[in-house]
Amino acid sequence: MSDGNDLISFIASMSGEGNLRVEENLGDGFVRLRVSEAERRQAKHDIQHVEDIVVEMLRNARDAGARNIYLATSKEEGVRTLLFLDDGSGVPEDMRDRIFDARVTSKLESMRMDKWGVHGRGMALFSIRQNTQTAEVVTSAQGGGSSFRVVVDTASLGERADQSTWPTASKDEDGILACVKGPHNINRAVCEFACEELHGCDVYLGTPTEIAATLYAHAASRVDTTRLLFLDSEQSLPVVDRLTCAADAGDFIRIASDMGIEISERTAHRILGGSIAPLKSIASRLLREKEPAIGEPAQIDLTRDRRGLKISKEDIASFSRTMERDFTDLASRYFLTLSREPKVRVTKDRITVTFDIDKEDT
Repeated sequence: MSDGNDLISFIASMSGEGNLRVEENLGDGFVRLRVSEAERRQAKHDIQHVEDIVVEMLRNARDAGARNIYLATSKEEGVRTLLFLDDGSGVPEDMRDRIFDARVTSKLESMRMDKWGVHGRGMALFSIRQNTQTAEVVTSAQGGGSSFRVVVDTASLGERADQSTWPTASKDEDGILACVKGPHNINRAVCEFACEELHGCDVYLGTPTEIAATLYAHAASRVDTTRLLFLDSEQSLPVVDRLTCAADAGDFIRIASDMGIEISERTAHRILGGSIAPLKSIASRLLREKEPAIGEPAQIDLTRDRRGLKISKEDIASFSRTMERDFTDLASRYFLTLSREPKVRVTKDRITVTFDIDKEDT
């Protein structure tokens, strides 16, 4: 990605004697900038890794006013698919392809400064499309959020080999939460963004199935069911609330597909039946690992046994997450739901993992 100082200089260069270097006002808060051909060519090189795409797309959703961002990621035969759904301001219909054109961004006065530099909605989308197989708006609604899909051939645009490890986060002496350990993979890119936007927006990261289950659970808690009786189509709802309109598995599959999420009939039944739990937000996950939530009793530290075996808290937490992921296959076959994350207990010569199952499943 572009260096923050370069971006600051770039934005500063667009102001001179009160005249902004705007070539065209596209409406709906978007403009086309007047930049040199060299600057336009440089855009292709601003994206170096898949992780750069993740950060830029999260910033794009944030700059669209999103309070909740959902990232579904999957990889098959070297092709990484990233689906970003948000509850921001949406992309106007006549801008859904133009937003990927060169030099298109939000109006300059709405740009924001963060740890990565200066950013405006749409600023990096041209660079992303230039470096990927597909970059598109799947669906959107004026004032009702968007769904963006980005498909990347990782042989052409690399990513970290280790995409399973989660970072460790801690607070510095000023109480600022930051990632301090772990590979710079997609997980870490999302966690760093969540730390930067700790009180601004929540981010949820998972597989397409996990994101579908989370969207459905969140929508069910937000949307007044009586409102659904008067809807002609789920298209009139915000993008992230549309799955709540599903009357059956067939409906669920159709609506999810329209949002960019492809799932099986069996998965749809499991989500509708509540057997797949919604994800925690990234911020909640990071904070919970470091300290108990207010009102919850402090957990007994079982990660260190003075009589012998000693394992660090970070490794215990990582092991617990691995066990939770591995449990998914068994849970899917027997319709089981974990009531909490696996508990790992370390003693002198034994490591015990306990899976607590929802009582309704037993």
